[in-house]
Amino acid sequence: MAFELAPELQRDCIELAQWPLSTVLLMNDSQYPWFILVPKVDGAREIIDLNEHQQQQFWQESKQLSELLIEVFSPDKLNVAALGNMVPQLHVHHIARFTHDVAWPKPVWGLYPAIPYTDEQLIELKKALAL
Repeated sequence: MAFELAPELQRDCIELAQWPLSTVLLMNDSQYPWFILVPKVDGAREIIDLNEHQQQQFWQESKQLSELLIEVFSPDKLNVAALGNMVPQLHVHHIARFTHDVAWPKPVWGLYPAIPYTDEQLIELKKALAL
């Protein structure tokens, strides 16, 4: 069976890049720099579902994404979380948080309706990230 991105992630996110193990997604909510890393491993629900090599690769890619977000956005806090309560497919959120963002200090999930990115915002974001 071939890897397929969960329908919820397809619906709510914009694909930015394909890395060796993972797909890099942007949550289509311009209120937060919110990225999601999804290992392209069919059936993976937990990090322990990845083999040892995949786990090492995944942590390297998570580190790479985290460092990129800190460099580009200079957040007050970087939230990295794998919950999977609503979308069981293994995916890890990387969210640049700021003391002045609309949800601070609360979690971003479901607090406010999403405000989609404009085409211009996406162009600028992709340019800044160089992905």
